[in-house]
Amino acid sequence: METTTPSHHDLPGHGWTLKKLVAWVNASQNRPVSRNVIRNILCKFKLSWKKCKKLLARRDAKKRAIYMQRFHELFELMRQNKILLIYVDESHFHRDMDLGYSWGQVGKRLWRRSDCPPLSDRINWYGAFNFSDGQSLIWNEGNCNAEHTGKFLERLKEWLPDDGRQVVVIWDGAPWHRAKSVQSKAQELSIEIVALPGYSPDLNPIEGLWKWMREDVTQLYCYPSITALFDACKKFIERINKNPLEMINRLWPRFELDPEVEKLGFSG
Repeated sequence: METTTPSHHDLPGHGWTLKKLVAWVNASQNRPVSRNVIRNILCKFKLSWKKCKKLLARRDAKKRAIYMQRFHELFELMRQNKILLIYVDESHFHRDMDLGYSWGQVGKRLWRRSDCPPLSDRINWYGAFNFSDGQSLIWNEGNCNAEHTGKFLERLKEWLPDDGRQVVVIWDGAPWHRAKSVQSKAQELSIEIVALPGYSPDLNPIEGLWKWMREDVTQLYCYPSITALFDACKKFIERINKNPLEMINRLWPRFELDPEVEKLGFSG
């Protein structure tokens, strides 16, 4: 199960299920076996049914290790109150609902109504997580591009406290982040840019902010208008900004890399 997939044994698909395991045992061992027997064997070997997580195999383990060393240096400067450590990212929020779990009556399917909005009914949010102070900012101007990223950096600098701490922004290698005009704008605003290694969203804790926001705002609810969605997103940020400690605890960044997981990357 851990070294082969059903397709290696002339079975359909790439994930093992009890049904496929029964078929494999029947064919390879030439003996009938029930699903309960297979389930008991799996439990005996401490295997369980779980959801897989995607690993971006093109990430470079060496670059991730170098970044992690730099992050620890920045964290120490943050602890000394010398810098403001800011994580930045972008995310698209659609007017239609995100699916998720809820309580419902046993034996009955749980439905949520959608008015089938077009995919164009969405908000392209720029987001910033101030790890130093436990505050978040979202801002929308339209598409995510170099022009709007420069404007967002201006808005970010206005939003941050002007208390002498150096502003350090950590973000990924999106094309609009690498644009010369954006780099020049950051230099003009005295913002230091630190780029995350490629294919490493797990090193940007603001990904957790987007997940949190979807759970509270768009999960299981289709908004009647873009304006209603916009207002709901803003109210969410206003609410979580009232509890900086909760935000920092929930969006705590990764401080260590798992050596075994890092080996799974193609470049590792």
